[in-house]
Amino acid sequence: MTTEGEKTTAPAAPAGPARQTAKRAMVGRLSWGLADQAASSVSNFAVGIYVARSLGVTAFGVFSLAWVTYGVVLNVSRGLATDPLVVRFSGAPDTSWRGAVARSTGTALGVGTAIGAVCLVAGLGLGGRLGPAFAALGVMLPGLLLQDAWRFSFFAAGAGRKAFVNDVVWGVALVPALVVAARVGSVAAFVFAWGASATVAAGYGCIQSGIGPRMTEARGWLREQRDLGYRYLVENVSLSGASQLRAYGLGAIVGVGAVGAVRGAELLLGPFLAVLMGLSLVTVPEAARVLRRAPHQLGRFCLLLGGGQAAGALIWGSALLLMPGRFGELVLGDVWHSASQLIVPITLGVAGAGLGTGAAAGLRAFGAARRSLRCQLFASACYVSGGLGGAAVAGTVGSAWGVAAATVSGSAVWWLQLRSALREHNHPLPEVRTS
Repeated sequence: MTTEGEKTTAPAAPAGPARQTAKRAMVGRLSWGLADQAASSVSNFAVGIYVARSLGVTAFGVFSLAWVTYGVVLNVSRGLATDPLVVRFSGAPDTSWRGAVARSTGTALGVGTAIGAVCLVAGLGLGGRLGPAFAALGVMLPGLLLQDAWRFSFFAAGAGRKAFVNDVVWGVALVPALVVAARVGSVAAFVFAWGASATVAAGYGCIQSGIGPRMTEARGWLREQRDLGYRYLVENVSLSGASQLRAYGLGAIVGVGAVGAVRGAELLLGPFLAVLMGLSLVTVPEAARVLRRAPHQLGRFCLLLGGGQAAGALIWGSALLLMPGRFGELVLGDVWHSASQLIVPITLGVAGAGLGTGAAAGLRAFGAARRSLRCQLFASACYVSGGLGGAAVAGTVGSAWGVAAATVSGSAVWWLQLRSALREHNHPLPEVRTS
């Protein structure tokens, strides 16, 4: 794996059957990635819809605040534990991979335990509607983060099928858990259901891999990966932290119901949002492989990746606009009316984010942590200012449009940085020709 400032020398391109075999292998890994993301999307969508229909817009807003908090903690874990694993151990020999996975998953488990304890104490002190939800999140964080770490680990090894099976196990365990939570009828019960089913899948990940997480080696892992891990930590937390600040700020400016409306609209775009959240499961390992085997193809790979996701989001959003209102009410219940007004700006925001992830995968493959950190800090600042500034001017709809503009601007910066990185490594982006 290259680091910033290093030049890559293109190996001889594989010829004939070898090239076709490499392409088939890539398609197979990407297919398992899509299947895994589909399974993850179904689980996330099911939880969100079930809570929205069962508890109404205000309680759904409380659940959404717990959800975005989980997103922040998840990105802490990814930055410290699994992002360095994916960058440095994708396609590594089995012995090296197994040792790295034991330390990486141990780090993820340690992050979940430490921050989970903080959430538990904070939740017990808060009381009201938020307190029990955050206390439940604190108890469930270790299992949630470990399950996510197994997914990254399997994709780093090119074993996407195992990641897919693990997410299916989570989905199957989620069904009875949601039924029990619905009978209890509280936000905390749904958080417990979501986290407990993830913990079942996390335990199954240990069986699948035959590896036990080593929390005692977490400090060693952090020391070994500090050149990437701490930059990725700041980068990831700035992303999820911006989302959390926007959610809390929107709740304060407009009301908690506005947070539920935004989350409801995001659920309608769930398949693409889930792909974006877990993109590095597939694309960063593949970009790293492209860089090693055919570095002159990296720019084209990133362009196709980002453009494909942006186009898919726009097509999906267009279909949502044609969806009958009765179907929307069936899916989201009382949340539908307020969420439906946000479909256009949120679709544009997701399309912009999808375009940017292509460039982000390329920068991660280079190990260009400084460049990607600068991009993410800029994008996060735009996200918060656009989301809260829009909320102050035009309420929930204004916040959605502000975020859309910020996301497109951030995507442009990602691509400018990737272009610079490719030029430094003598592999410019392909020219885009217009007829």
